[in-house]
Amino acid sequence: MARSRKRNELQTGLESWHENAYRPFREKGGERKAGFATTSGIEIKPLYTPLDAPESLYLESAGFPGTYPFTRGVYPTMFRGKFWTMRQYAGFGSAEETNERFRYLLEKGQTGLSIAFDLPTQMGYDSDHKMAEGEIGRVGVAIDSIDDFRRLMKGIPLEKVSTSMTINATAAILLAMYAVLAEEAGVPLAKISGTIQNDILKEYYARGTYIYPPAPSMRIVTDIFAWCRKNTPAWNTISISGYHIREAGSTAVQEIAFTLSDAAAYVDAAIAAGLGVDDFAPRLSFFFGVHNNIFEEIAKFRSVRRLWARIMKERFGAKSDRSMLLRFHTQTAGCTLTAQQSENNVIRVTLQALAAVLGGTQSLHTNSKDEALNLPSEDAALTALRTQQIIAEESGVCDSIDPLGGSYLIEKLTGDIESKAKALMKTIDDMGGIIRAIEARFPQREIERSAYEYQKSVEDGRTGVVGVNRYTDSVVPRSGSFRIDPAVADAQKERLERFKKARDGAEIRRLLAALEHAARGNANLMPPIIDAVKGNCTLGEISGSLEHVFGRYNPALGT
Repeated sequence: MARSRKRNELQTGLESWHENAYRPFREKGGERKAGFATTSGIEIKPLYTPLDAPESLYLESAGFPGTYPFTRGVYPTMFRGKFWTMRQYAGFGSAEETNERFRYLLEKGQTGLSIAFDLPTQMGYDSDHKMAEGEIGRVGVAIDSIDDFRRLMKGIPLEKVSTSMTINATAAILLAMYAVLAEEAGVPLAKISGTIQNDILKEYYARGTYIYPPAPSMRIVTDIFAWCRKNTPAWNTISISGYHIREAGSTAVQEIAFTLSDAAAYVDAAIAAGLGVDDFAPRLSFFFGVHNNIFEEIAKFRSVRRLWARIMKERFGAKSDRSMLLRFHTQTAGCTLTAQQSENNVIRVTLQALAAVLGGTQSLHTNSKDEALNLPSEDAALTALRTQQIIAEESGVCDSIDPLGGSYLIEKLTGDIESKAKALMKTIDDMGGIIRAIEARFPQREIERSAYEYQKSVEDGRTGVVGVNRYTDSVVPRSGSFRIDPAVADAQKERLERFKKARDGAEIRRLLAALEHAARGNANLMPPIIDAVKGNCTLGEISGSLEHVFGRYNPALGT
């Protein structure tokens, strides 16, 4: 009764403030624009009060860190225990150049590696393939063989460094190379840690580096789940990526809904393959972008943790708390970086990194200021790393767990984002799941619409971007300073030619035939892929053998 009376008093006081203070002042002096909303179209009210986040809902909606529904963080101590993994993304040109950048960043205090691969490696082509022409080493490092991988990781202690690999269609091959390298170094597989992205579904509608049709691609994903469970218990078997969905133009709500719909499809596939949910779910991980709207991003991370915990418990019947944890890596938003006034990107990245930390990320990559112009220079990459270190060591935001929890705005926004994401996920479920939705081009159209609406808002001035449509300069840089030497491609092809000539051709044919035989049956594909890697088969040969069996996906035909 007393609680109801206080709520009524608060409602009366709020209405009085609105009519007697806020509205007259606004009408006299105006407001900056007609309405305020997040990038997902959620209205931002002028003021939030306990009416928006009543204490009576605290236990079921917020709870405590490290306990269900994990809104306030996946671990009880969060950053009071240890900081997030500072995992800067790097990869360009040759294996030697990338190894040099890895060593440089580790010396400067980076705590995890994140490998970028070039497009031929991602698409299953060796560097001597005609489809690789002009792309060798451009957007990441070129890896054709175990010999390349040895040079990439030379001198890096695999038992001490956590490694993330952004690779999808050829994820099994790169994981096999990492496992073979660990074996050669005498490091038990149980001691290696890291993440393989291995998220093929978003490639069909947000990124495009698919090879095989969805069904065999999902088989490879679940084969990795099963193999890692037995052999690499500390390895994250998948990094279900909202980042690339967001980079393609989605809103924050769409990023959550499409990512969790993908995740649900992987869980369904793993269960259908005979795996128990609590056997594989603890090694699932996620990857999200973080953009400029700080409060929306913080609320996004809190809501997606809560939503995933409830999905795992209520839909999939998970019993272990570890199966309900949504552990995620975050990368600041590449699509928000501008070529104009590129120094401003340092501020954008700082704000985004702060939002990721306040949202409770487990690892973080901060983009370099010059990435809209060229590959990250060494100095810019160091500034990006130092940004994380300053937030960790100097800002004080890590001293309290979920310091913005309890904010009326944050709690209301967390609930609003969750509700909108659930509604979009229901639409996808009603279509028969994300694979059916992809075939109907539903997520593609939704992302295209959001991207168009955002770009239009920038072009007509409704959305301000400093240096682009606000506070502009007359001089716009056209290129940056750090470029890949064209000689890198020639050297890579020459190295690959020597590697192939030194092999036993009959043994190569035998290993590839064994892989094709396994692909035509139901056996787990990881063991024959590992055998092929050990026997010096190249990435393109291994991928090509699987393509002989599975075919190459053609989105125009849906096959």
